[in-house]
Amino acid sequence: MLVVDAGQGEAELCRLLDGEIRRRRRGRPPDIGEDPSWALREDGDPIRRRVVESLFTVGAGGIATRGAVEEARPGAEPSVLVAGVYTGRGADEQLLDGPIWTGLDIEPAPVADHQVLDLRTGTLARHEDADHPLRTLRFASITRPGVVAMRAEGPAGRLRLGKALRPPPGADMSEGVLDGRRSWARTGGTSGVTAVAWQRLSGGGESRTAERIAAYAAGTCGQRTPTGLVATLDAARRAGFDRLLGEHRAAWADRWDAVDVEVPDDPDLESAVRFALFQLWSNADGRRREAAVGARGLSGSGYSGHVFWDADVYVLPAVVTMHPRLATAMVDYRFHRLPAARAAARAAGRAGARFPWESASDGSDVTPPSGYVGGVPVPIRTGRSEEHITADVAWAAWHCARWTGRSGHLRARRALLEGTARYWASRCRVDDDGRAHIDDVIGPDEYHEGVSDNAFTNVMARWNLRAAAAVTTSSGQRRAWTSLAASLVDGYRPDTGLYEQFAGYFGLEPVKIDDIARPPVAADVLLGRDRLAATQIIKQPDALMLHHLVPEEVRPGSLVPNVDFYLPRTAHGSSLSPAISASLLARAGRPEEALRLLRTAARIDLDDLTGTTAAGLHLAAMGGVWQALLQGFAGVRVRDGTMLVDPSLPDSWRTLGLRFRCLGRRVRLRITPDDVRVEVDVPLRVAVAGRGEVVVTDTAWIERRA
Repeated sequence: MLVVDAGQGEAELCRLLDGEIRRRRRGRPPDIGEDPSWALREDGDPIRRRVVESLFTVGAGGIATRGAVEEARPGAEPSVLVAGVYTGRGADEQLLDGPIWTGLDIEPAPVADHQVLDLRTGTLARHEDADHPLRTLRFASITRPGVVAMRAEGPAGRLRLGKALRPPPGADMSEGVLDGRRSWARTGGTSGVTAVAWQRLSGGGESRTAERIAAYAAGTCGQRTPTGLVATLDAARRAGFDRLLGEHRAAWADRWDAVDVEVPDDPDLESAVRFALFQLWSNADGRRREAAVGARGLSGSGYSGHVFWDADVYVLPAVVTMHPRLATAMVDYRFHRLPAARAAARAAGRAGARFPWESASDGSDVTPPSGYVGGVPVPIRTGRSEEHITADVAWAAWHCARWTGRSGHLRARRALLEGTARYWASRCRVDDDGRAHIDDVIGPDEYHEGVSDNAFTNVMARWNLRAAAAVTTSSGQRRAWTSLAASLVDGYRPDTGLYEQFAGYFGLEPVKIDDIARPPVAADVLLGRDRLAATQIIKQPDALMLHHLVPEEVRPGSLVPNVDFYLPRTAHGSSLSPAISASLLARAGRPEEALRLLRTAARIDLDDLTGTTAAGLHLAAMGGVWQALLQGFAGVRVRDGTMLVDPSLPDSWRTLGLRFRCLGRRVRLRITPDDVRVEVDVPLRVAVAGRGEVVVTDTAWIERRA
């Protein structure tokens, strides 16, 4: 049991503990606190119900369950999704819904209720606001991958178990026998999800208690009923609900001991950041040899579970500070799909490896050919032209190795850097003056298509060539890639310190976003695609992303002029945009402006700012929020095995506390206007800006002012 002193005295603490002991003895669902720093509460607003289903997703081990209520509801979308398990082909490939384990027969259905997601313990509770309430509690075990559990109580005759496992809405599932136990499965394409369950209804008098434990596993064709699944369920059943919950709570306590945020002067932001960390764990966690992290994780059907650059440059840099092995598994998802990337390059008449804009099971490009903007059908050209993802994949492998200090893993995955460098070498056009160009691309902006010499694409390609040259064993390749990198144009203007976003961008109509709307806004819907393309308005930071990902590749002193020029032109029409903009503003010494954008980023899903949270959470925004705190406000980076700290705090924060993993250590930072406190479990080289480098063996206080 996790006990937190609420400052109400020993008598109140004993009363709470006695109540929990009585609940446990009677087999009732445990009561959980509603500390606003650690819990999110949602009343049963039918308008927000599907949004809440996404927000209250609980997951572990690469399997997640949306927070749908237990009884059937019109328009509800209960779902159990498993990372990397898809059905369909090509652009129609999508995550496969597994059997639903949370359904109960409840009649009549609750009219007034509320749900509470306890971030501290990873549990989702539901209480009915009535004289004879229904109560439920569920969780996805993080100590026993694939195991989920639920306990419910309600009036006799009103609460019934019904089927332990049910098909997703509008779908079918097959029933079979596995190791003598009934099992249910859903299959599609080359893989499937199998589940087995145990349940019981107990109690007498006017109240009943229902318990259900289920176990899930995924497999490829021919292995759709993995061995050991029934044994996993039987072991969980023998342990019992209370022991499973105790193990689970203890494991979450260990997570929060290693990774957490403290902003005592901004409790709403603190809670929102904890929610982001919780959902990154719930949606990206995996125990397998690779991790396919889609744009909406496992929280909904948005983007069909496809993997974008979101995973490589937004989610992975956050995850590597939380769970380094998971970040390595994310790199391996790309590494294992090198054959498909090589085939894509050959199909385009190029060398090396070209990674797809949208990826699913086998690494083929599954980008749909068309879509809708403002209800108008439009062609989707990102699959053909948004090629910077090829360099982004290489960057993710390199960043993971640098942050963890595991250079051996990067050497073992050297083919990622070399294959992508070969692609860029074949993709570049060299003019008569010996300058290299990359034509007909789409940058991160995405409001301007088919442009040449996009600064982000060119500089990332240049970085890719240089990084591959540093690890290759071929001296000839090293010289060729280094020479080509030096000849790539980047659009830099020494007289202004600006990077031109793409060739001809400065000649477009110099409209700023405040001239037409208050961001964040979908400017393509507001103005139309053709009108928008004639202006300098951009969807999200494009040239600015270079200062975030590869600051060593841009000219010293160029951050501030580019922030000043591009942010007033940024619509923040993508959920990816506000957090990275906040990080860059903090690094530019403007933390007050940064804080406003950070708050926007942290509320994207909590307040459904894009109107799309019902289809799943925006994991990239959550990863960006954590990056903004860690890399922006705290100024933490890694270089040559040393952790650098260069904080920039807003005036309203007297202190910022962060816990994270870096270079194989558990690190705790406490930053104030006067000093930085660094606490580590293993000695670590640390350099605070302006104070030089020290080796911290346990705890050190380093003054920020000379």
